[in-house]
Amino acid sequence: MVASRHGFGRLVEQLGLDRFISFTRRLAPFRRYVPLERRYSAPERMRILFEELGPSFIKLGQLLACRPDLIPLEYARELSKLTDSVSPFPFSEVRKIIEQELGGPASAFFAEIDPHPMAAASIAQIHRARLFDGRDVIIKVQRPNIEKIIRRDISILEVIAELAETYAPDLAVYNPSGIVEEFGKTINRELDFVVEAANAARLRKNFRDSAVLYVPEVFPSLTTRRVLVLERLEGIRIDDIEQIDKAGFDRSEITRKGAAAYFQMVFQDGFFHADPHPGNIFVLKDGRIGLVDFGIMGRVSEENMEYFAQIFVSLARRDFAGLVQAYVDIGWVPEETADVEQLQKELVEEVAELLDPYYSMTAGQVDFGSYVESVTRIMRRHRLKLPKNLYLVDKTLLTLEGLLRRIYPDFDYVEVARPYVERLIRRRRDVIRSLRSAGKGVEDAVGAILAMPRQARIGLRKFLRGDVQVKLRHEEIGRFIRDIDKSSNRLSFSIITAAIIVASSIVIHSGQGERLFGMPVLGLVGYVIAALFGVWILIGILRSGQL
Repeated sequence: MVASRHGFGRLVEQLGLDRFISFTRRLAPFRRYVPLERRYSAPERMRILFEELGPSFIKLGQLLACRPDLIPLEYARELSKLTDSVSPFPFSEVRKIIEQELGGPASAFFAEIDPHPMAAASIAQIHRARLFDGRDVIIKVQRPNIEKIIRRDISILEVIAELAETYAPDLAVYNPSGIVEEFGKTINRELDFVVEAANAARLRKNFRDSAVLYVPEVFPSLTTRRVLVLERLEGIRIDDIEQIDKAGFDRSEITRKGAAAYFQMVFQDGFFHADPHPGNIFVLKDGRIGLVDFGIMGRVSEENMEYFAQIFVSLARRDFAGLVQAYVDIGWVPEETADVEQLQKELVEEVAELLDPYYSMTAGQVDFGSYVESVTRIMRRHRLKLPKNLYLVDKTLLTLEGLLRRIYPDFDYVEVARPYVERLIRRRRDVIRSLRSAGKGVEDAVGAILAMPRQARIGLRKFLRGDVQVKLRHEEIGRFIRDIDKSSNRLSFSIITAAIIVASSIVIHSGQGERLFGMPVLGLVGYVIAALFGVWILIGILRSGQL
């Protein structure tokens, strides 16, 4: 009913979820929600819906906001506004969780804890504290029963995804079950603060003695699955331009450091902080950038770095065929694509048309948001899919670019990226690395050849036992069956309505029984019931758009 209230009743009906709505609620006129539809656009209503449904759906919305290849761009933009700040839970609960997790009274581990939270989100809230050696820290404490709530919500999402794949073939191509599975893995990693502590420790090691980025110290002895203790960073939020100017910092230098830190993470270390919103990035007293919140991290494999280098070289040479080949190699083209060669030809033409104008622009004139929007349209048109491990790379760098341009509009993203791109290209041209990659390729090929006889024996054995199954799936059969089912239900209801009208007419013409307005009451009641049923059928037909 929440989805119907926000104007998504048609989607509820298409997915077959209306069966879970009670009979009395289904009798209620769906159009009572029209005023809501007039006040807000569909993407805005989607965002409000996710906020109302709670923490799991908020996190799912944030995940979908990173996937403009799966949902329309206007929805991705709106869902990116989702925030999971909620009311804090009592400090008595905070203390109880700390003591349960650390195995003793909180006073044995902390000299003091501020009972007032710094921040409260859907999964955890944060309190200032001080250790006995005088060091200032923050304590991140997981919400009570949040794991149970998220398990329940994921179960609901799994059912919805299954129904979407069965009854909505247009949605099935986007693999709803796969999205839910990926979401489940992501949010379960966020629920384990030991993983987050390990992420912070690894990033801190990568930027040890760095002049551009500082990562807070982790306290492993005070960290468990539900409690995380980190060094407290004191600084200015990176989007607080007034305070940055007042403190005398050079905004162009701050944006350069922020970009340099992220380029090192992505193009050099292959391990990056994937949630660069302003609340997680600070300008410290010494001018370095400070990061917090290490629940969402991205990884870039050596193989992907090779592809990145190939992409950059092709861009520099205006080699659009090479660029498209890199996209194919990296996994943009689904395996089920019948004619990859034809698709590549079409893509080369479209990519050339898209990129040619950018070669006559300066770096400052390039609108990265518009560029990504154009690329997304091409991907959606050809049903291309960005590999899972690259979703976060695109989202992170695009979000960062937008944030840094707000701080310093003349920021040159390309110029800061140049040394990291050049280093990446040099790595690709390294002879030893190339030989190592070639050796691994040969090793993989030999392994595949040696495994073929065994795979053939297994396949033959299954065939002889009758274990081989052939599955056929008609893309539109689910919708066809549902439409037939709906039509037969309406036809049955219409017959019942007609029968009531006939029966009521016979009763009225008989003239027997108690009367109202000079006609038998039973006959009048039958007419009223038939009228209600008729209106209900008519509303259903009008809502379906198939009059």
